[in-house]
Amino acid sequence: MRTPDFTTTILVNQTPSEAFNAITDIRDWWSEEIEGGTHHLDDEFVYHYKDIHYCKMKLIELVPGKRVVWLVVDSYFNFTADKAEWSGTKIVFDISQKDAQTAVTFTHEGLVPQHECYEICREAWTHYITESLYSLITTGKGQPNPKESDGYNAELAGKWKLEQH
Repeated sequence: MRTPDFTTTILVNQTPSEAFNAITDIRDWWSEEIEGGTHHLDDEFVYHYKDIHYCKMKLIELVPGKRVVWLVVDSYFNFTADKAEWSGTKIVFDISQKDAQTAVTFTHEGLVPQHECYEICREAWTHYITESLYSLITTGKGQPNPKESDGYNAELAGKWKLEQH
């Protein structure tokens, strides 16, 4: 059954285990600004991009070589009416064998066309999954957002969120 949640799939020649290891190395394909653990069940980590986007994730499912699921515990966008559009959504990576290749299917459950951030988030996820994660899995080098030098910190993110609620 097809859902309106954003989803995309990549095929690689590497093993499911290699794909799984790359997915959990979030700093190597999404952002070097990730703070917190990203490899163990119940790990929590924070992603942010300047003062535009902040989210706190919890690793709620981890099946080596098969599946990774993050729950968005908290989120903030500075450009949407609903500042917490991602809160309560799930980010799912399903890994499977397809003939001689490995398929990685990414689904952001709850990221639907009705959301104000849908188009920009769809474009961003498409880049991170089909280009950066794909590159990390196939070449060992991803294209994450580099460390920011604008002095951003989690305290400021909390302040922005408080002002919005």
